[in-house]
Amino acid sequence: MAAVSTAEAPLRLLVVDDHPVVAGGVQLLLRPDPTIVIAGTARSGREAVRVAAEVAPDLVLLDLRLPDMLGTEAIGALRARVPGVRIVLFTAYAEHAALPAALAGGADGCLLKDSSITDLAAALHRIASGVRVIDPRLGTDAASRVTEALIRTGLTPREYEVLRWVAVGRTNPEIAEQLGLTRNTVKAYLQSAMAKLGAHNRVEAVARAGQERLL
Repeated sequence: MAAVSTAEAPLRLLVVDDHPVVAGGVQLLLRPDPTIVIAGTARSGREAVRVAAEVAPDLVLLDLRLPDMLGTEAIGALRARVPGVRIVLFTAYAEHAALPAALAGGADGCLLKDSSITDLAAALHRIASGVRVIDPRLGTDAASRVTEALIRTGLTPREYEVLRWVAVGRTNPEIAEQLGLTRNTVKAYLQSAMAKLGAHNRVEAVARAGQERLL
């Protein structure tokens, strides 16, 4: 479980971004603040999960543009390995397409990459204390819309994740490999999602999800 930060134990931060310059920039930004240390870095979702299990971070600064998995999937995988860890989305794009789903999927905050040193450190401390922090330049209407639609349809975050992969044309075997699930598990999630949406096949499921403003 993630450690609790005290005056003697600074917050441990894991930076996940496929561009090394970002991790370097974060390190430079936080260097003047001894209460936050970078415990590790990763360049993909799978590497992040492995590193998180090794360093037990208090916070994860997570880029949405990962090469191997969606941000929402990374959130779930990280929390499974480090229960209690705070996940902070870190993006350069205020209108990133994956942002609403990631926020609806339980992220503890979202910051833009042009945050100043003071803003970044202060935001990380607030998030570590349990406050959800979202950069005011980021619109949350889309996230609220997705959350409301999930509640309305009864879809679980995992069913929604599978549907999102179906919507971009992935097959069940491809989705299973991407999410680290068995093919039968993916099939079960998809069938459950179809039943909740009143759909008879994959095409109808995607269409109904679109009508519900989930995609």
